[in-house]
Order: sequence, then C-alpha cells, then structure tokens
Amino acid sequence: MNAAGVLGISHRLLKSVYENGAGAVVTKSLGLEVRMGHVNPTLISVEGGVLNAMGLPNPGAEQFTETIRALEGEGVPVVASFFGTSIDEFRDVAAVLSEAGAEALELNCSCPNVAEEMGMLGADPVNTEKVTAAVKEVTELPVFVKLSPNVADIARIATAAQRGGADAITAVNTLKGMALDLDFQKPILTNVTGGLSGPALKPVALRCVWEIYQAVDIPIIGCGGISNWRDAVEYIMCGASAVEVGTAVMDEGVEIYGKVAEGVAGYLEENGYKGVEDIVGIAHKV
Repeated sequence: MNAAGVLGISHRLLKSVYENGAGAVVTKSLGLEVRMGHVNPTLISVEGGVLNAMGLPNPGAEQFTETIRALEGEGVPVVASFFGTSIDEFRDVAAVLSEAGAEALELNCSCPNVAEEMGMLGADPVNTEKVTAAVKEVTELPVFVKLSPNVADIARIATAAQRGGADAITAVNTLKGMALDLDFQKPILTNVTGGLSGPALKPVALRCVWEIYQAVDIPIIGCGGISNWRDAVEYIMCGASAVEVGTAVMDEGVEIYGKVAEGVAGYLEENGYKGVEDIVGIAHKV
C-alpha cells in the first residue's frame, strides 16, 4: 500500500497507485473538518530522507466520501486514514468513513507535527486503548492503529491497541526531527520540528515491528524507509504481514509498488515459499 499522506488526496493518484501494483490504497489522514495545515516551508530533503510538517491538511472526511465511493466502485480497495481532536471526534470520523464504503480504517493517533492532543494520543497506552475501543464501537470495519516510534515502549502501546480491539497495527509513523538553516540561523520548517521519513527511518521502524511482533497476536503493517523489495522482505521477516511505501515514490514514482510486489513474489518463488505468510516473523525463529 501507499503510506498515508502520500498521493492520498486525489482519485486519479490513488487509482494510479493501485494500477501500478499496490494491493490497496491508503487515503491522506482525514479529520472531521477541513484543515489547512501549516504554512510553508513544510517539507525539506535531509540526509537519508525527508522531513515534513504538513500539519494534517485535508478536505474533511465528509467531503472525501465521494472519492472513496468512486474508487471502491472501480474495484480499488480503500483504507481510510483518519484522525480526531478528541475521542468523540475519532468516533465521528470513523462513522462517516465507514458509511462511505472503505474496506478498512487506519487510526492515526501518532502524527508528530500537530498539537499534542491531536497527534500523539498514541504516545500513551491508556488513551490508545480508549480511542481504539471507542472507534470499534461505531464500525464493523477492520481498524489498523498506526503507532509512533517517538515512545519509550512501543510494544506496550501496541498491546493496549490490541486490548482496545485493533485488528492490526501499522508500524510506524514518522520520527520527530528538525533541520536548521545556517544562513538564516533558524529552523527551516515553519513548525520547527517535523516527521522524518525515508531510509534513515528504516532501522528504527524495523526494530519497532520486531518488538510489536513479540507482543501482540494481530497482524502488523510495516512502514518506514521501504525503498525496494529487499526492504519489504526484511519487514515481513521481522513480523509484518503487509507493508506501506511512501517517501520512495519521490525517487521511483508510482512504479515502486509494482517493483516491490514483483520483487517479493520473485524472492518467495526462488526460495520455495508458497506465499508471504510462510516468511512472516521467520527471523524470530532462527
């Protein structure tokens, strides 16, 4: 899948992701109301990846329902990513997106570049369990809880999400960082800090998947720095059952999804495996 926030706001682009080899598409994180996000600059390339502080700009869940219905009508499976400013708002957005016909919901409680009460509910296991349970009360769809690497014990938070009824864990969101402009002698991003994605995030995200796999018995979706099929296989061997690719699109284009899928399939065939499930978590057993 594409990672939330990457090509996720346009019917045309999301359909292109699917047509180029993704198994499903993930929308940009949607809130209850239209949100403009932060003013520029909001994105900068850094060594090993990209820093972004978009601030969750989106057209609002209600306004995006037609796009979801159109994609589903064309046979494109949609995972609707969403956020809220409170537990009640998480519930309300989940209800809207469920009625729109999405295949699953990705609960974003881990954005590192918005106000604490909005972005980092997932930094606390008690709140993670509460918001997951609240969302599960209003939807019958599978709910994937997207966690942050900016925590002391991600396995503990994943366990809390599972207790709340999560059907899967997405690991992980971006890593909090910043960049400085020497000439202007000030932070480059208007928000000062942003989320680090790309290859530099991969070792952290891979460790998170490893620890979560040891703690829960629900599927994991690996995300963070996947640039090719080898990266995807590493995630699967550490415990992921699926992966999301984001920043690599900037260099590889939407063709990256087909390349990753074909590469994983080729690795499985070459090594005598019948399917992805044969290697999920296999590194834990060696």
